[in-house]
Amino acid sequence: MSRDKASTMDDDLQKVFGKPVPELYEAAAGQDASPALTRALELRSFLALTEEQVARVRDRVHADMDPDRDMGELSADKLRFDAQWLEAALEARDGYRAALGELLRTMPPPAQQERPVRTAQFRAIATLPPSAAPAPQRAGAARARRP
Repeated sequence: MSRDKASTMDDDLQKVFGKPVPELYEAAAGQDASPALTRALELRSFLALTEEQVARVRDRVHADMDPDRDMGELSADKLRFDAQWLEAALEARDGYRAALGELLRTMPPPAQQERPVRTAQFRAIATLPPSAAPAPQRAGAARARRP
């Protein structure tokens, strides 16, 4: 996705995970990557892509509104379309920022997410006392239907 493009949340990711973003992507590619890291980087990639879209529309509008540009080239329809596009891109950006921020606030501390918790598997072994009688051979068998 957008690994090479910067995002406005890269500093937050680095603070939480303790490594620069390129190293985080390397860590996420490994088998021991935490689900929180994988999700955070996925959201970060979407955010970086959306922020690039916002910048493109902004730059296009600025170019269209350049004071040295011929006023005959201005198009209200084109500017309305760019305004709609910009609104959608800004809304998406805000959503990705909110989701990533919430994930970073609510995820477990990095020390707890390094390794999954493993518990010992215990087996319960029960022995019957010697006085217990074996069950009759037909115990639990289905009854035959009566006509």
